[in-house]
Amino acid sequence: MSHSHHPPGIETNGNGYHDARYKAARKVTLIGSAVDLLLGVAKIVAGYIGSSQALIADGIHSLSDLATDGVVLFAMKHGSREADEKHPYGHARIETLATITLGVALIGIAIGIAWDALLRLRHPELLMHPGWLALVVASISIVSKEAIYQYTLRVAKKWNSSLLRANAWHSRSDAISSVIVVIGILGSMSGLHYLDAVAAIGVALMVAWIGGKLAWHSAQELIDTAMEPDQVAQIRHAIQSVDGVQALHMLRTRRMGDSGLVDVHILVNPRISVSEGHRISETVRAQIMRDVNAVTDVMVHIDPEDDEQAAPSSGLPLRNEILARLQQRWASIEAAQYIEEEETVLHYLDGKIHVEVLLPLSRMTDMNAAQAAAHALRQQATEQPGMDHIADVVVRFH
Repeated sequence: MSHSHHPPGIETNGNGYHDARYKAARKVTLIGSAVDLLLGVAKIVAGYIGSSQALIADGIHSLSDLATDGVVLFAMKHGSREADEKHPYGHARIETLATITLGVALIGIAIGIAWDALLRLRHPELLMHPGWLALVVASISIVSKEAIYQYTLRVAKKWNSSLLRANAWHSRSDAISSVIVVIGILGSMSGLHYLDAVAAIGVALMVAWIGGKLAWHSAQELIDTAMEPDQVAQIRHAIQSVDGVQALHMLRTRRMGDSGLVDVHILVNPRISVSEGHRISETVRAQIMRDVNAVTDVMVHIDPEDDEQAAPSSGLPLRNEILARLQQRWASIEAAQYIEEEETVLHYLDGKIHVEVLLPLSRMTDMNAAQAAAHALRQQATEQPGMDHIADVVVRFH
């Protein structure tokens, strides 16, 4: 069972949360798309009219946001779908794949911009000479894209979406690239005509760096890289704080979209009941998810002994076989017919089986007879050939 941490005041049952999350993402992305379209066209037109290669490159960068905005909308819609039979862990990695696509697209755009600028630097007659129109449009772009960045980042934090956060930084990259464009235009207007092409290369390098960072981070998720060390330390502390946990091992973490998944083995008292062990595991699960907001699902394995290096009890026979052997051994003992098999408890520890049986004291003639019966049961089960896997038999009376 998976649990997600949702913003307060948002419906969490059924698909309510995911629908609200998608609607919020769609709204902010559509607003950003409208701005990208207007700015992209304005930059390219102003770049040609105002003779600024850097501004044209920046305009292409803005228009590329339209394609990535489409990827964002698709991923948010389908990545937020609930788990189903074919996708028991949900669809969160659709967002991961989309973020990688976004990063690779940015790198491709950067290569194209840089290549064109380098060609112009090699052929000075191709250099452009920007003017005031290019400067004004680039300045407007800085303000507009920074506003979109702040808005998108706020929504990304509210809905805990790495994809929206990536798209926000895409907008921030547009704002920063426009700053570089302004510097290049000012330099070119001052007589240093090559600065416009150099600014275009600066834009390309920055876009490539952001794209590479996005793609690399999401690729780590696809190969199940562990969560951040500080988060793993929080998880470990949460487990150890639960009463009944003696130790833990085989702690494994991974990410799926914005969700953190945890697997862990915990060591408990081997003599407690199955239901108590289960209760401890559920408490561990709840404690982790309460203390570490990034974690949305936890699988807890209960161990009666440390099996990290080896499993000494793995080759031992199971319950039905053990009880059948014991019945054969105890066939000559009259008290054995009164043993309540459903109350018989087997403990698999250190490569041996420890047996606990329950006998009704009312069936015994006196306490001496009861003790004699218990001795006979232990002797037949542990001191005869072929029963080496049984460590001891504890007889309890009621």
